[in-house]
Amino acid sequence: MSSDADKRIAALSPEKRALLLKQLRQQQQQQGARPARAPAIARRPRDGSPLPLSFAQQRLWFLDQLEPDSALYNIPLAIELKGELKLEALEQAFTALQERHESLRTTFRTVEGTPVQVIAPPSPVTLEVADLRGVAGPERQDELSRRVREESLRPFHLGRGPLVRASLVRTGDEEHVLLVTMHHAISDGWSMGVVIRELASLYDAYLHGRPSPLPPLELQYPDYAAWQREWLQGETLKAQLDWWKQQLEGAPDVIALPTDRPRPAIQSSRGAKHFVQLPRAVSEALKALGQKEGATPFMTLLAAWQVLLARYTGQDDISVGTPIAGRNRAELEGLIGFFINTLVLRAKVKAGMTFRQVLAHVREQALGAYAHQEVPFEKLVDLLQPVRTLSHSPLFQVMFSLQNAPVSELVLPDVALRTLRVEAQTTKFELTLSLSDTPEGFSGSIEYNTDLFDAGTVERMAGHLEVLLEAIAKNPDAKVAQLPLLTEAERRQQVLGWNATRTAFPREKCVHTLVTEQVERTPEAVALDFGGEQRTFRQVEARANQLAQKLVKQGVKRGSRVGLCVERG
Repeated sequence: MSSDADKRIAALSPEKRALLLKQLRQQQQQQGARPARAPAIARRPRDGSPLPLSFAQQRLWFLDQLEPDSALYNIPLAIELKGELKLEALEQAFTALQERHESLRTTFRTVEGTPVQVIAPPSPVTLEVADLRGVAGPERQDELSRRVREESLRPFHLGRGPLVRASLVRTGDEEHVLLVTMHHAISDGWSMGVVIRELASLYDAYLHGRPSPLPPLELQYPDYAAWQREWLQGETLKAQLDWWKQQLEGAPDVIALPTDRPRPAIQSSRGAKHFVQLPRAVSEALKALGQKEGATPFMTLLAAWQVLLARYTGQDDISVGTPIAGRNRAELEGLIGFFINTLVLRAKVKAGMTFRQVLAHVREQALGAYAHQEVPFEKLVDLLQPVRTLSHSPLFQVMFSLQNAPVSELVLPDVALRTLRVEAQTTKFELTLSLSDTPEGFSGSIEYNTDLFDAGTVERMAGHLEVLLEAIAKNPDAKVAQLPLLTEAERRQQVLGWNATRTAFPREKCVHTLVTEQVERTPEAVALDFGGEQRTFRQVEARANQLAQKLVKQGVKRGSRVGLCVERG
């Protein structure tokens, strides 16, 4: 294949690459042996018949039954609005958005022991407005932060709904913060982009007295859920599962991360984030490396992340989870719903491999996973039957994601906008590296479980990741075991700081004389502390005298050489 073709393929999204791979496989097979193609998604009648959950929805519904009133699957968004905001037009836009997407009117109930989707009729949306203009300046920001945090952590009830909330916090005469929170059972990261894009379009139309400019939707999420359950079964499902079984058989059940505290018997969801920003030069160099190797930025960064995990754990078999949009059909791209699936990407990272070799291996693993992405993660767990424990998640405990969904900016007439960070206080996994490709370089965060890791530990890990990526960009042919991890500050501390043990003392005196003088000054002070045992200066001198007397009895005299046989330390 030509270099130009390699570059064009490397630039494709994971979904388009997987589609191309499928087409090539089909062309290579004989006419009678072609795999069954997925049928078209049909609109289902809304005649009162039960609407099934998708496989992903069913997993979240089950988890909600185990742990109700959890905010773990909340998707929060906070946007600062500065300018002349028209509340009526914004409420009209939200009302039209809710009417347009059935997912925003969905709740769940059980019919004869089976969970089903329930679609409520459209209703007007009224935004609750909290006015903080009467709160003094410094206290106002604290109060805003408190409200943003509390809103992001307020749980949903899957049976009662609604599963989307929107409100405004007014911080000035022409300053607001828009808070939107959705439950993952009806939304995902891609969906939030759809919400932003369509909300802006609807607001602009209603502000100027125009009707909605958005064309009607041909499909809704319940149509997809019914289609998925009908198609993904029998031989179609078996062919996909067979590949995954071969791919993941024998993989370690758990990653051996050096945590600050042991894993608890029951994994918690308490979490925090450490934000990272890679230099633009390093980011561009990594992209260039990936393109040269026919790999996407996702593959390049994933390979580096797996190298770091291998170095941290000492394991050479590393499984990492990654989300995939699950929208490899054009008719699904404009829908709001829970389409995202989780893939398990396994890599063998041997110490003697170069990074270029690891990248080639990760690339092949990723391409195979993309081609078999339709298998719901839930089916994979059922098939592989990993050791089930409440102390960690099955199949993988570390995630990686690179934002490749369309990023929509909320652009409103006469209003300047800025997305605010919502600090994470929950986490689904032990570690999650999430990055986005920005004009300033790759940026994002390491989300971590605070029951396992201290903030300082994750901060050091982020520094090690940046050093590793810089080294990879400079020399991808270096063996992964030899790539540096230490930051300059850590290197100085280890090489210079911890070895700066010189101290002034009377050089005309022998060491034993100095010890005797110290005994006279502080006989009960601790002289040695090791392995949980302590010895005072008086005890050390007494033991030394005992040993000296024993050596004299053995014939040792002044000037004799006495060998020492001790453990390394």
